[in-house]
Amino acid sequence: MASRAVWSGFIQFSLVSVPVKAYTAAVSGGGGAPSLNQLHKDCNSRIQYKKTCPIHGEVPNDQIVSGYQFADGQYVVIDTDELQKLRPKAAKSINIAAFVKHDAIDASAFSGKSYYLLPDGPVAQRPYALLVRAMNEQKRNAFAQVVMSGRDKIMLLRPLGKLMMMSELNYAQDMKPRAEFEGDVADVEVEANELKLAKTLTDTLADDKFDLSEYKDNYAEQLTKLIELKVEGKEVVAPPDEPAPQIMNLMDALQKSLADAKAKSAARGKKPAMILAPSTAGKKPAAAAAATRKRKTS
Repeated sequence: MASRAVWSGFIQFSLVSVPVKAYTAAVSGGGGAPSLNQLHKDCNSRIQYKKTCPIHGEVPNDQIVSGYQFADGQYVVIDTDELQKLRPKAAKSINIAAFVKHDAIDASAFSGKSYYLLPDGPVAQRPYALLVRAMNEQKRNAFAQVVMSGRDKIMLLRPLGKLMMMSELNYAQDMKPRAEFEGDVADVEVEANELKLAKTLTDTLADDKFDLSEYKDNYAEQLTKLIELKVEGKEVVAPPDEPAPQIMNLMDALQKSLADAKAKSAARGKKPAMILAPSTAGKKPAAAAAATRKRKTS
């Protein structure tokens, strides 16, 4: 395997232990984009970063410690390694606290850091495969706790095919409460016809075989092209601006969007969504109309 494990330990649930290694899931370095340096605008000299002390001048990294300011100009030195003394002496484990439903944890809690967990050695292959298959068949994820990089972290373990993915979660106290923002969203009465049309549009745009790999980040390619143009002394020409989206009546926008979506679905060979029946507002419900006819004929 080309990549290097960033952590090793055990998945621990009840009395079962699975030796695993963790590999960073995301590609480092922005997916291969060229790295840029900061330069002085006037002379193009590279900017230097020096850590200095107001008394002793420049300070090397091995002489820098962390401290907490408890009063004006007064600090207590904190060695983060000493935190280990406060932790219970436990094995290096991903401790599964519960197996939860797929939608038990909202996507907003994900921190953005994910790892592939792989079996560590031949002895781990069987319990690893057993755990992944059981979670797949029961459609369950696992909520777990682990110490990584000296920090207590909470994780969500998810089976992906025959692999196990571990994603870091934010603690509740680190998340801004929804109530802080909900006041900016008004309670709006939605028209029935608009809602029906919006549902038809979402059905038309639905893709149950969505493939994320079809979407590419073009930043690296565009940056490389820009560098080549600048090195060759060529002029950078911007493409013509796309017209700004027009503000349309909501019903008109929904109907036009639905027509466009159906055309694209037809081009892909996808069966279009069912056409919605017109509104029956102001008309007698079918059951009431039938009852009226029955009374007239009796």
